[in-house]
Amino acid sequence: MDRDKHIHDENCQHDHNHDFMDIINLTTEDGEEVECGIIGTFEVEDKEYMALLDLETEDVLLFAYTEDEEGFELAPIEDDEEFDIVAEAYYELFDDEFDDYEEYEFEDEEDEE
Repeated sequence: MDRDKHIHDENCQHDHNHDFMDIINLTTEDGEEVECGIIGTFEVEDKEYMALLDLETEDVLLFAYTEDEEGFELAPIEDDEEFDIVAEAYYELFDDEFDDYEEYEFEDEEDEE
């Protein structure tokens, strides 16, 4: 699983209560295990998405989400325009998670290396 994009960092100034989150483990393309809490799922333009919290870095990760009788699958959001629309929907739906929301930068993981 690729940790493609996240939408906040240590400057967010908010707390997440990890005790009440369902936890899943993602495997990155390089084989690294990442423990994430499920913030929630939501729909944008007839497509499902899932917001996850990386429990180590506290970055919010957004993925396309599909579910069937065998379980669910996450896929990175490859298109920048789609990501911006999904991120905006995330903020509208989960804005109570952020106390001092002003402006958040959107970053690619590749930019961090």
